[in-house]
Amino acid sequence: MFTKEQVAKTIDHAVLKPDSTDADLVANAKMCIENGVFSMCVKPCDIKAAKELLKNSDVKVSCVLSFPHGADATPVKAFQAKQAIEDGADEIDMVMNIGKFLSGDFEYVVNDIKAVVEVAHSHGVLVKVIQESGYLTLDQVAKACELSDEAGADFVKTSTGFGPGKATPEIVEVMVKTVGDRMMVKPSGGIRDWETAVAFLEQGADRLGIGSTEAVLKGAKAEGNY
Repeated sequence: MFTKEQVAKTIDHAVLKPDSTDADLVANAKMCIENGVFSMCVKPCDIKAAKELLKNSDVKVSCVLSFPHGADATPVKAFQAKQAIEDGADEIDMVMNIGKFLSGDFEYVVNDIKAVVEVAHSHGVLVKVIQESGYLTLDQVAKACELSDEAGADFVKTSTGFGPGKATPEIVEVMVKTVGDRMMVKPSGGIRDWETAVAFLEQGADRLGIGSTEAVLKGAKAEGNY
């Protein structure tokens, strides 16, 4: 059995919608502090503000990078990581280059992730790699996990919440089975109720990406898409 507090401590609360305003950031930071979530995951432009809003709390700041398509050039991704860390990010959720992965250019994918990992790890910042698993077969999910591991990343993550599909038990099972003994696993996208959140933790997930955090923690069904 998981308590509300235990589940909250696994949540990266997502504030990533394109139309999220500064006022939304303030309201979400307050909610994160009140509920004791692990981190608030924000857009790169919001890192500094989030850091300030959360400064007297235990809530960390995580951010997305090359979001949501993963298509930035590798040097740009490395620079984004540097900028995010300077602005105060504690963890980075980068999107894998999906097109290069589906092209079979695995060397590119590994080097792309590695460029971000090298910057982040030199500052003690963890890196999560978002596969956008809805584009992939389960075999490809396993392969993407192996590449993320080879590149030295800390987490594999399912989805941005803005692509096809969402986190599923089948995808999470593959992730846990493939790299769960040496990497952490973060289901994200479509987690809108308590039962779904807890089921992923029981499967072996280490962190959860959730936008509907209050509803999940209240054990209620959440409305909306993320």
